[in-house]
Amino acid sequence: MLAGMKLRLLALALAGVMASLGQSQADQKDWIQLFDGKSLKGWIPKITGYEVGENALNTFQVESGLLKVSYADYDEFGNRFGHLFHEGVYSYYVIAVEYRFTGEQAKGGPGWATRNSGIMVHGQPAETMQKGQDFPISIEVQLLGGLGKGPRPTANLCTPGTNVEINGALFTTHCLSSKSATFDGDQWVRVEAHVHGGELIRHVVNGETVLEYQKPQIGGGNVSNFDPKVKRDGEILTKGTISLQSESHPIEFRKVELLRLSGCKDPTAKNYRSYFVQADPGSCQY
Repeated sequence: MLAGMKLRLLALALAGVMASLGQSQADQKDWIQLFDGKSLKGWIPKITGYEVGENALNTFQVESGLLKVSYADYDEFGNRFGHLFHEGVYSYYVIAVEYRFTGEQAKGGPGWATRNSGIMVHGQPAETMQKGQDFPISIEVQLLGGLGKGPRPTANLCTPGTNVEINGALFTTHCLSSKSATFDGDQWVRVEAHVHGGELIRHVVNGETVLEYQKPQIGGGNVSNFDPKVKRDGEILTKGTISLQSESHPIEFRKVELLRLSGCKDPTAKNYRSYFVQADPGSCQY
């Protein structure tokens, strides 16, 4: 009898270990590194006044493992707003960056663009942008650095060619401040955008949710020289591109990573993840 009890206890202990292992695997976050630390592989530049794919004046560069937005080769900014698009289209995901502002703003950069950049989500494809277009039609997770004089939150919302809903009402003001802290100097900050298709987008700064809104959609202004066929006002944005901004102030990124939120939601599958938002039954592995 004693031997049988020992066997049962051992079986229960083993089951507990296996359950623990299964749970830890279910919670394991499979981040994909969009920036490899060595090159701009997988990225497409688009700068106002230049063709898609032309990295004018070496604006986007990689140095010492960092993705940098640089204006060293600019005489002056000249409204050459730029965006570095990652190839591909995404719908349910988390995009995360770790960034810091450095140096001085490019000569001629607009005052509002001091220590200002952004992550564009649900954006139009780079190849659909006009040569003279300033911003992609997209949702902007605005990145701001403090100015050493009062509050200036980061991970705000801006809407070039778009609108969103907040608490069931259409929000058409161009920018909305988050409730984040202010980050002065050259400290590193982690910002995440949790994108759930056409349902909601959540901004997170250093682990704290600072802003949330729903139903991102095409509409509104604050974008110039676009192709009218692309701006289909009222259309809910359920997917799109991801890009990083160049708005006249140098910025560095040490990490750009993506976590897919669409996948197998069957707990009995080997590739089940507890954090998936959208089910993709065809992806399940048993």
